[in-house]
Amino acid sequence: MLTPQFAAVLRRCSRRGSPRLSTTVFAREEAGMAVRDGAPGRSVTGRALALLAAFDAEHPRLTITELARRAHLPLATAHRLAAELTSWQALDRAADGRYAIGLRLWETAALAPVSGGLRETALPFMQDLYEATGENVHLAVRDGFDALYVEKLCGHRSVPLVSRTGSRLPLHPTGVGKALLAQADPGFVRDYAERPLARFTPYTITQRGRLLREVHATATRGYALTSEEMTLGSCSVAVAIPGGGPGPAGALGVVARSVRTDLQRLVPDLRAAAEGVARRLADTAAAERRRSRRT
Repeated sequence: MLTPQFAAVLRRCSRRGSPRLSTTVFAREEAGMAVRDGAPGRSVTGRALALLAAFDAEHPRLTITELARRAHLPLATAHRLAAELTSWQALDRAADGRYAIGLRLWETAALAPVSGGLRETALPFMQDLYEATGENVHLAVRDGFDALYVEKLCGHRSVPLVSRTGSRLPLHPTGVGKALLAQADPGFVRDYAERPLARFTPYTITQRGRLLREVHATATRGYALTSEEMTLGSCSVAVAIPGGGPGPAGALGVVARSVRTDLQRLVPDLRAAAEGVARRLADTAAAERRRSRRT
């Protein structure tokens, strides 16, 4: 459904006798609307995305006033956009008036390659790891300077963690993050180490030189280790999943309680799982190439 503003654009273009809509006219109209909405330089799409980006793990439900403030939008603009997003089910509005991410957006996000490809391929191997260890099993990919958690399996006796599916954590204090760093381009590793390194526990590595040595050691031995660097009382071991390109497809990790785990004994199972995921991904890619050649 067209918004009233774009309907007006269409009417003006038809009066001018334009055979098709001019991108210049659209740009001019969007710029004018952005200024009137108190958000100069931001398109309608940009403002809608800012509204969606207002939600995070600490703010899963927001009032319209909170939405407007976190998205840096006038209240009237936030109200209008929230109504349109709710009608498409990108947002859900509860009886108390608070908004949350809607099911339609979740359905759309599930189509992302990292979910439909890597996650579905890795899940059976992750389940095998969980059955063998009874501990938290993580699947993550690198996105910028973060480890993005694609999937997580845990049980009643697993150590509690801050990670969750869809969340982000820095690379340097996490096992999967270190495994991904060890496979990254040297220039990226240097850039990462030059940034301020957040401290989460007294054991977090926050010194540039020490982190570079740790990344080198991880690459040499072929697996990453952490000990209470992200959460007190937990330790982890992780390996990279070989990819078809220059970088890894992701990383698999196991997180357990510090007091009862011999991490090295988990490495063979982790490596076998990572290699299994890589083979399955390669087989799927080869099958898709064969299908595309036939068509």
